[in-house]
Order: sequence, then C-alpha cells, then structure tokens
Amino acid sequence: MGTTWLTSGEWLAVLRIGLGLWWLESFRHKDKRAWLQRGAGISWGASVAEKHRLPLVRAGFDSLVKPHPRTMAYAVVFGELATGVGLVLGFLTPVAAFASIVLNLLYFVLMISDWAEQGQNLMMILAAVVVLGTHAWNVWSIDRLIGLFGAR
Repeated sequence: MGTTWLTSGEWLAVLRIGLGLWWLESFRHKDKRAWLQRGAGISWGASVAEKHRLPLVRAGFDSLVKPHPRTMAYAVVFGELATGVGLVLGFLTPVAAFASIVLNLLYFVLMISDWAEQGQNLMMILAAVVVLGTHAWNVWSIDRLIGLFGAR
C-alpha cells in the first residue's frame, strides 16, 4: 500500500475545515439586511411551515419561531457564522460540530418536502458526525494548541 501526502488525521482536519467553509458560505450568501431587519428568512420559513405535511413542524414553528422572529433570525445567521468559524479554526470543535448537526437537522425537517436540498443537509450531517466521531480537532486546530477536549 502506498503512502499518501496527508495523514488520516490531516484528512479529517480537511473534512472539518471544508464543512466549516460550507457554513461560512451559507452565512456569506445570506442577505443579512433582509434577514436581520425584515426577517426575510423567518417569513420564508413561516410559509414553508404553514404548508408542511407534518403538524408537529407547523406547531413547533408557531410556538418557537413565530413569537420571536428577530431573535430567531439572529440565531440562524450568527449560528451559521459561529459554526463555520469554530470548524475552520478548530475552536470548540465538538460544540461547532454538534451545532452543525442541529442546524442541518432543523433545515432537513423544515424542508422535508423539497428533496432538492436534502442531499446537502444529509452530507453535512454525515461530515459533522465524522468530525465528532474521529476527534477531527486533533490536527490543525486551536483546540489542540490549547489542549481542549483531549486534543493530543
């Protein structure tokens, strides 16, 4: 078996960083003014939840998101930013990977009727699970530099 130019730990760091860059792109392409001042993303989510085939999604959106549209808009926009930065820099990586899973699960459930984006959500969940399961913060990370989460 031949050698590769990166170790397995380095490849896992590449996966972690790539996942983080994906979140940073999601943050970058959002119209922040529309989201934060007009609640555009939340109003779009409301229209999706209103037509959702699962009553639990409609009820959850109406009880958790609808009463706090501005707070939820900030949570989504800056949650994506924090998740991306955490994964790219390898800082609080398990927290960022868990946030990635939660965000993608929420997007997956909300968009269950639009299978066009489901592959992206599922692959991002898979990548985050691999990051968590393999401790992908052990290479090229702030967590390693400061010895967090048993980084070695």
